[in-house]
Amino acid sequence: MKAVRFDIFRLGRLHSQVIPVLVWLTALAIVIRLFYSHFQRFEVVGIAQGDVSQVCAPVDGRLKAVYVHLFDEVSKDQVVAALDDELITAQIATISATAAHLRSQLVPAGQQIVADIAASELDRTEEQRRFASDVERARLDILGLKAQIAADRITLEDYAAEARIAEDLLAKNAIAPYELDKAKALYNALAKKIEETEKQLAQAEVQLQQAQLRHDVFIAQTPQNPSVDDALEAIRKEAAIQEKLIEELAVQRRSLVMTAPIDGVVVQILARANEMITRRAGEGILRKTGEAVLAGQPILVIAQDKPKEIIGYAREWQLDQVKAGAKVELVKRADPPQIARAEITSIGPVVEQLPARLWQNPNVPQWGLPFLISVPGDMKLTSGELVGIRGL
Repeated sequence: MKAVRFDIFRLGRLHSQVIPVLVWLTALAIVIRLFYSHFQRFEVVGIAQGDVSQVCAPVDGRLKAVYVHLFDEVSKDQVVAALDDELITAQIATISATAAHLRSQLVPAGQQIVADIAASELDRTEEQRRFASDVERARLDILGLKAQIAADRITLEDYAAEARIAEDLLAKNAIAPYELDKAKALYNALAKKIEETEKQLAQAEVQLQQAQLRHDVFIAQTPQNPSVDDALEAIRKEAAIQEKLIEELAVQRRSLVMTAPIDGVVVQILARANEMITRRAGEGILRKTGEAVLAGQPILVIAQDKPKEIIGYAREWQLDQVKAGAKVELVKRADPPQIARAEITSIGPVVEQLPARLWQNPNVPQWGLPFLISVPGDMKLTSGELVGIRGL
């Protein structure tokens, strides 16, 4: 009887020792499995992002206007800002005056031709001068019309910008409808004037071709006399210089107009850096009309409203699971949540610091290897939105 009791006692003691060991082994197995699963299926948080472009001043100048407001939608190549073009406008006016001056010089030249005809019998030589004078007169007419069109187009761009602003203000009930009608009327009237001037320019170019043809035919039928065009040579050269100057001013004018490089939304109209320290609470110091800017200084920032990629960061213990072409699952925290399949398109070359918003502790920086994922077409995201990324 004692032996039986002793065996039962020993069995109870053994049982009490085995149970903790089994529990510990089971817990260890669970931890190992979780640890293994963690390595097999990584989970990180990424940030949806699209292209962000700065619109910078192409040259030194004074800001003429910013035609958009914060959070306005813009399309690619839309005019968003412009630098002052008063100097170019004045130069175009000078070209117009020069064309008129050169045209006036043709009058005494013509009178001299008449006098030469009366004083000599060299009728054919003087006739050649008359044909050459007709050619130069046509060229000067074209020069004056080109200068007028260039000046009017500058004003037309201003009218177009004012009309767009008026449309926005009318949509917000900030102005009366007649203000928009007035802006459109100014634009339409000037556009019609430019159209008429362009018709005159086309007609003048035809007249130049005809005058040049008459001159060339006459030259072909007459022995060449090198001294015939001496009276008109200076006028011809000056007219050619003014035509090239108009082309140069047109290029300069285009450099003063800043356009949107991408479709998107205006997310920032930058403040002047040297005034940020004097900024008071609630006061926004933005780019303003008349402000001097240097070449390369940013005027505003445009961001795509629909992100095209997600950037995530793999921690050091996850590097082996992040490979180009690897399949992942994207999870957007919404109600209901959006879940989509995608793949890693590219991986950064070095480990770098994560954006502060992804730190688990805001006071402790974290590091990771960046990788990119293209946003699936059926997933609706906002630039800057956090997206869960799970390995498959």
